Amino acid sequence: MLREFSAGGVVIRIRQGTWWIAAIELPNEELPDQSARSKPVLALPKGLVDPGEKPLEAALREVREETGVTADLIAKLGDSKYVYVRSWGDGQRVFKIVSFYLMRYQSGRINQIAPEMRIEVARARWIRLQDASKLLAYGGERQIAQRALDYVKAHLEC
Repeated sequence: MLREFSAGGVVIRIRQGTWWIAAIELPNEELPDQSARSKPVLALPKGLVDPGEKPLEAALREVREETGVTADLIAKLGDSKYVYVRSWGDGQRVFKIVSFYLMRYQSGRINQIAPEMRIEVARARWIRLQDASKLLAYGGERQIAQRALDYVKAHLEC
């Protein structure tokens, strides 16, 4: 079985006493069975770790590329592990590990991304952290969002 390593970020910011995170909306063509979908599919920004790159570097790069914002590391939240079958090329099974980091927003405008990124990201937007575990499409990412919420409640003041 092939192995893949990716990294991503949960970028938080506080506005008017509420914590928000940067999320991405996937393009329609990225998803199977589009006809049954009535609402956007939201995910956390993430991507493959390039050769010679450290997971944190990849996470910071992916956040910038997919959302348009820059952020600083707060803490590692954990890893999401799963198996998927490639829907392209050889159709192989892949064991994937995605390392997620909690980050604090520094600068940039959400959704101000390069045109070539629109094949991966239909739109980037802020969602309330307390709603993220319900809004994100993937179970592992919902768990990571819950960890981020727990961390914020335990360590950061509004």
